[in-house]
Amino acid sequence: MKFLGNVLATIVGLFVFCMLFFFGIVLIGAIFGGESEVVAVENNSVIELNLEDIQNDYAGKYKDPWVSFLEDDKKVGLTDIIYAIEQAKTDDDIKGISILNSNSALGMAQRKALRDALEDFKKSGKFVMAYANSFSQKEYYLSSVANSIYLNPAGDMDFKGLSAEIMFFKDFQEKAGVKMEVIRHGKYKSAVEPFLENKMSDANREQITTLLNSIWASVTIDISKSRNVSVMKLNEIANGLLARTPQMAKSQKLIDFIAYEDVYHNDIKKALKADANQDYNKVDLLEYTKKIISTSINTDTKNKIAIIYAQGEIRGGEGDVDIIGEGAMRRSLSEARKDEKVKAIVLRIDSPGGDALTSDLIWREIELTKKVKPVVVSMGNYAASGGYYIACNANKIFAENNTITGSIGVFGILPNFTQLATKIGLHSEQVKTHENSADYSPFLPLDEKYKAVTLESVEHIYKTFVTHVAQGRKMTFAQVDAIGQGRVWSGAEAVKIGLVDEIGGIEAAIHEAASLAKVKAYSTQNYPEFEKSFNELLEKLPFAKSKESFIKEEIGEETFTIFSKLKRLQSQKGVQTMLPFEITIH
Repeated sequence: MKFLGNVLATIVGLFVFCMLFFFGIVLIGAIFGGESEVVAVENNSVIELNLEDIQNDYAGKYKDPWVSFLEDDKKVGLTDIIYAIEQAKTDDDIKGISILNSNSALGMAQRKALRDALEDFKKSGKFVMAYANSFSQKEYYLSSVANSIYLNPAGDMDFKGLSAEIMFFKDFQEKAGVKMEVIRHGKYKSAVEPFLENKMSDANREQITTLLNSIWASVTIDISKSRNVSVMKLNEIANGLLARTPQMAKSQKLIDFIAYEDVYHNDIKKALKADANQDYNKVDLLEYTKKIISTSINTDTKNKIAIIYAQGEIRGGEGDVDIIGEGAMRRSLSEARKDEKVKAIVLRIDSPGGDALTSDLIWREIELTKKVKPVVVSMGNYAASGGYYIACNANKIFAENNTITGSIGVFGILPNFTQLATKIGLHSEQVKTHENSADYSPFLPLDEKYKAVTLESVEHIYKTFVTHVAQGRKMTFAQVDAIGQGRVWSGAEAVKIGLVDEIGGIEAAIHEAASLAKVKAYSTQNYPEFEKSFNELLEKLPFAKSKESFIKEEIGEETFTIFSKLKRLQSQKGVQTMLPFEITIH
């Protein structure tokens, strides 16, 4: 036994030594290499627009220095990218921007913001050029801002308008023996419609059609201005698929050149007046952005505008870069409220909603903050349902034309396996001390009293939601209820019905916040700073690949996306204020 004890002690000692040695090396790297190498930008350079790793507006900051060190290569968000493009306008070393086979996960409102930044960049007299082997609709929308657009001779273009497909599970539930018990308020709350019907309701079809038409209108208006092709003509092209080949796309004036990539690069050399036999100077957009944000100097630190980013689904807990948690959000609002240097707050929301209770807790923190200093909301791709809940009481609300917002409605879902359990021979019984002491069981039929109590909770939350909106937007309860009921609106429509004040991006919101605070010179400060546990820190290490990464590698990205949606649905506990559907534009 003593021998085994000595062996065990030796093994433990070796393990501890290895761990201390590893973290010691990391610490030395953090001390002596803490400043990431800044890219050198040579004269006569072109920025290559690589957005593959950019998804969020905000890349996040972490209170724990270990996490900050390990997350260093991810500290670039879309707002940083746009700021870098703005700085590139006056950078004498930068002569143009190349959009080469762009492929990103950015939403439509984010693309609009980036597109506006590129349009502004062109005003400096510098060029923007774009090339693609094949254009998807969303990538063409971004690339259409370019001075010159190239398409591979063997490529194609997807330009056909927008559509949405909804899958219905009513018959599937009956055959599988798994029923989703739905409790909702709002005739448009179509997040749960697929579990109740086998086809789309008229109300749902109406809102999706109106929404798609509104988003498409904003897309075609931008393309029309850049390509000097009328909106009517663009709709004709989309309706007849008249730009599906390179030759057809060029004849319809949607592209300028049909050429291979080497010709595209040669034309860039000509624009730069560079040696035709040498490679021209390029700088990756992410590296250039890191250089800009690491060397930028705040001209004024006396006055600050706090920018608090709320990204992803709303859930309980701390939250993260892509999850809105009450911990990080309430702490950020409180810190900004108490900081005397912070004169106003911009809340940047990109969320389809989520947990109703968490939404209300964040709303309350905004209400407290608004009494001390101005709060202005900037909506991104989404600010719907719970995302609108946390926006409705701001002093002013900005959205893009193609922002998806509204969805003022509430629902609850209770999975029930009674039929399936009976089929396979599983039976369940409950013993209780009082009439209502038993919780809901997925293995027993839904009790009508339990359903009534849950519906009462849903109705209470809906009433609270509508009341908050009515107070925040200076409307009556009846007015909000009429445009509520879970209905989804585009940003352009939301302005007309009073849910949004103005069309504009985050810069417009920042300027408005400064105006309300009556400050002219200011710097901005980003929130939140997230708190991470030691276990979460270890998951960031190269050898600690997450189970999600392993699953994605095994089943593929598309299948993993479906798996993630099912997992997300399973995790939605309690009453939800959630966008009724997800729109993906290809």
